[in-house]
Amino acid sequence: MIIGKIKGNERTIRLNLDLNCTNCKKKVPGGIKASEKFSKTDEFKKEIKNFKKNYLCGICRDKKRVSKS
Repeated sequence: MIIGKIKGNERTIRLNLDLNCTNCKKKVPGGIKASEKFSKTDEFKKEIKNFKKNYLCGICRDKKRVSKS
């Protein structure tokens, strides 16, 4: 998953986050990419915090999507 915008030749970093599904608490692998410049900002920290708070694993995400239909 990519967080933020990455321009053509901008350097990127890869982060492995410790993620748990917010619904079933299952541990999931969390590899994300971000530009090196964006990763040093406060906005990036807010994005990561919000991402961790609202993350759903694939199973829970699909259940939520099907129940809305």
